[in-house]
Amino acid sequence: MQSSPSLVGDPSPPTRSARPHRADLVVGLLAVALALWVTSGLWRDPNGRAITVNASDQALFEWLLAFGGHALTHGQDPLFTHLINVPDGVNLAVNTSITVYAAVFAPLTYLVGPPATFLVILTLNLAATALAWYWLLSRHLVGSRLAAGVGALFIAYSPGMVSHANAHLNWTAGWLVPLLVWGVFALRRPGRWLRGGVVLGLLVAVAFSIAAEGLFFTALALALFLAVWSLHPARRAEARAALPGLLRGLGVTALVAGVLLAYPLWLHFAGPQRFHGTGFDPMIHSEDLAGFGAFPRRSLAGAVDWGTRLAPNPTEENSFFGVPLLLLAVGCFVLLWRRAAPARRATLTALGVTALVFAALSLGPRAKWDGRNTGQLLPFGLLDGLPVVNAALPSRLALVVAPVIGLLLAYTVDSLRTDPPRVRAAWTAGFAVALLPLLPTPLLTSAREPIPAFITAGTWQRYVPPGGVLTPLPLTLDVTPDGQRWQAYALSHGQREFRIPAGFFLGPGGPDGRGKIGPVPRTFDTLMDQAGRTGLVPIITEGSVQLCRADLRYWGVSAVVLADRVHGAKYDLDEDALRRTATAILGPPERVDDVWLWTVPGD
Repeated sequence: MQSSPSLVGDPSPPTRSARPHRADLVVGLLAVALALWVTSGLWRDPNGRAITVNASDQALFEWLLAFGGHALTHGQDPLFTHLINVPDGVNLAVNTSITVYAAVFAPLTYLVGPPATFLVILTLNLAATALAWYWLLSRHLVGSRLAAGVGALFIAYSPGMVSHANAHLNWTAGWLVPLLVWGVFALRRPGRWLRGGVVLGLLVAVAFSIAAEGLFFTALALALFLAVWSLHPARRAEARAALPGLLRGLGVTALVAGVLLAYPLWLHFAGPQRFHGTGFDPMIHSEDLAGFGAFPRRSLAGAVDWGTRLAPNPTEENSFFGVPLLLLAVGCFVLLWRRAAPARRATLTALGVTALVFAALSLGPRAKWDGRNTGQLLPFGLLDGLPVVNAALPSRLALVVAPVIGLLLAYTVDSLRTDPPRVRAAWTAGFAVALLPLLPTPLLTSAREPIPAFITAGTWQRYVPPGGVLTPLPLTLDVTPDGQRWQAYALSHGQREFRIPAGFFLGPGGPDGRGKIGPVPRTFDTLMDQAGRTGLVPIITEGSVQLCRADLRYWGVSAVVLADRVHGAKYDLDEDALRRTATAILGPPERVDDVWLWTVPGD
């Protein structure tokens, strides 16, 4: 039984499996089992638990799912909204809008609510990433189902993917990458450029709507790989012959994707509330060189306290392969190189260059070693000012390295099939030593504060007019996401809309024209933030009272609400200090259901 020809033209050896469908089933079951294992803490109670280290991003994605479904069913713009950050609104095209997910899963969101839909997508993302890579490897790159399974499962549950499973529905959508890789290489087949270009254009449009930054990285990696591969002496003639069809196909891709993405791209680069670059410090969000040899926290090694704290936060362990795996990857490369024909060496060269370039760029503008800034200027420091590049976090470029390692592992297992048992046993031991410490452990979860009955029962509708503004205390930000959780509940449970000031989003207002999280602070939200953080009532003067009331008029707030339990995504908040501060500004509150309520008279 022969497998399909390799996408890059390397000979694909015959498979040894007499029951390939059984192997497919085993890999599929392992992929699903690992996905359920990683997310098991949330499955205990999808509506009552949240990811401990990144509850704010989870709340944002739940809101995006609720808003996207609401926009679809109510004929609203899914990429720009005035429901948050009143009166300016938010450009979701420059945020992570996941519009395809919101639309496809809208029925589920209305049926079970945004938290459960979030969990379903997160789990499916992990499993689908493994299955998509397994399909690409087993049908196009290697002849052994075992080799394909090893490579695919490593890529899908590599340290970076498990790290981003801490609430990132965009970055865990790794199933898009093998489809894009297949789509690009399929263009080189004779007579397939038109149909292939249309299919790739559709894939690009979907990828942009789910993970635009990931699409950008994938495009850069493919361009670099193809350039190195095509320039290799063993591939030049083949590359020249395939170039006309490839260019025609990419032209069709650009046309199809351009038509589908015309409005999102206009919003992204020229629409209201846009910005250029993010407000994140590239020095903070860059890889530590020592991090490549470190172990991640959510792994067996991390469970026995071999993990490190070299990442800026637990969601950005984008390398963290461990020294044994790095040594194994080098050993795999050397073995494959020695056994390879010139044509295969072209592929290995392109893979090696791609991994090294992206690893170097992920180190950011200046090198860090074991938490210390060495001051050494690096290539990313020369590129950071370029458009689009300045919106990327350099540490995430290391995510490109994991698929390269996965491919090397798959090629090596495939190559060892005919070796003597003693040789295979030695390599099996090496794989076990390198990979077992990286087996993922479940995400940390904790109980989330319940949405008040004031919201779930719809009582709020008696105090806020249609299209009116309600604000929780403290105001909604990334560290205090309650407002968007409440709004997501209302939008997905048939209640009418209410708007909120502020919100968790990226918008203008950062240094040098870059973006920032949330709006520019005003007096009222600054005082409330101070009270919640410190547990102390700030000094309230008549002047500050007037400024706060002016802020509420600016936002058009009808009701100010304080729940008995306020969720702080990064730290605990003092509800009593918040209530006393609001009382000093707005007067005594009214107790309604399970919240304290201050009504704000209109002008």
